[in-house]
Amino acid sequence: MGTLHSGPDSIYDILGVGFGPSNLALAIAVEEHNATAPAAERLRAGFLEKQPHFGWHRGMLIDDATMQVSFLKDLVTMRDPTSEFSFLCYLKDRGRLADFLNQKTLFPLRVEFHDYLEWAAARVDHLVGYSAEVLSIEPVVTEDGEVRWFDVISRDPDEPGRTVTHRARNISVATGLEPHLPPSTVLSDRVWHNSELIPRVAELTGAGTPVRRVLVLGAGQSAAEAVDYLHRTFDGAEVCAVFAKYGYTPADDSPFANRIFDPEAVDVYFNAPSEVKRSLFDYHRSTNYSVVDMDLIQSLYATAYREKVQGTERLRILNVSRIREVRALDDRLEVTVEFLPTGEQEVLTADVLLHATGYRPQDIGALLGEAAKLCLRDDEDSVRVGRDHRVEVTPEVTAGIYLQGGTEHTHGISSTLLSTIAVRAGEIRDSLLAGRAAAATALAGHPA
Repeated sequence: MGTLHSGPDSIYDILGVGFGPSNLALAIAVEEHNATAPAAERLRAGFLEKQPHFGWHRGMLIDDATMQVSFLKDLVTMRDPTSEFSFLCYLKDRGRLADFLNQKTLFPLRVEFHDYLEWAAARVDHLVGYSAEVLSIEPVVTEDGEVRWFDVISRDPDEPGRTVTHRARNISVATGLEPHLPPSTVLSDRVWHNSELIPRVAELTGAGTPVRRVLVLGAGQSAAEAVDYLHRTFDGAEVCAVFAKYGYTPADDSPFANRIFDPEAVDVYFNAPSEVKRSLFDYHRSTNYSVVDMDLIQSLYATAYREKVQGTERLRILNVSRIREVRALDDRLEVTVEFLPTGEQEVLTADVLLHATGYRPQDIGALLGEAAKLCLRDDEDSVRVGRDHRVEVTPEVTAGIYLQGGTEHTHGISSTLLSTIAVRAGEIRDSLLAGRAAAATALAGHPA
């Protein structure tokens, strides 16, 4: 683990807030640049992460779940197929390259891809401060009114009651997504979000707590995976899938539709009029949002049908339905489920209610604080972002804010996904280098 230098005399060219796959890809892009660049052209980078170590959706690392994206869309390959940080190099290092190829698949296990990310993160560990939650970001104003730097204030990993300040010319915000829950939902030992599925199940099984019925709310991939996993794990329990659709919708992973995730598609989307952006997003929602892999749909249907034949229906599909009320009692939940076509309601006693209701981008305004007032916004009050992922700011600001995620309105449907993170990391790195070169040219033209 790296120890990042702090204080106003220690200025970073780029300081990353959050260290998930996006900023990990950026760290690698910077590291690879610095490995071959002259000392004067190297970028000074650091990253702050509130977790004590690297982790990515650990709560959904179901042992047999596979990735929905090709391993070639790893941290580097789409930017540089020769990089030593590729998934193939990871397989070679782990001694599994031939074994993986023999599977004849593009989609590794999710636990294996997570191990790849940890492997890559360990190789740039010197750039990262863990257990360093960022508390605020403050503009630094010079005597002539220029905002030249940002001070990033975070918890001291060694003394959490103290704070540490890091100064940077640019920041890269990649804080990821946060769980989305229905209004008034209160999480508890019996009411979960699927982001904590694995540890919560481990707690129940470890304590020997009897589980008779589980409800899963949601109709997307995570919901279907949770239904399947809970059905297999609690082999005596009834598992009820609750969603407003008639049935699970298959994901559109056809070759032409998948072009929406190509790097070139970002250019098309970014330059399109706003009404075309909205149309593209709506047309291709079925590639990612509230959809399920066809193989999993068929498997769940086969399970439900087999149980109907055997007369032991543990898997129940409560379709065209919604949850109207949740009452928490001492030893159980009472969940009222409404069948939407008729309004008929059924009260189900449950041991667990799992919300597989998705994620949403975190509010960068809350994180940026005073710095958020420097960001320009469009007619719909969304942050304006340039093609190089840099936020457009007021004229007095020369420091940069780069967003990795939360830019679907400008860069398209892939902005919160893995598909383009390798290319995006290279674009941000190149933007940093271009900005520094432009600043050096301007300084040379106006000697003191």
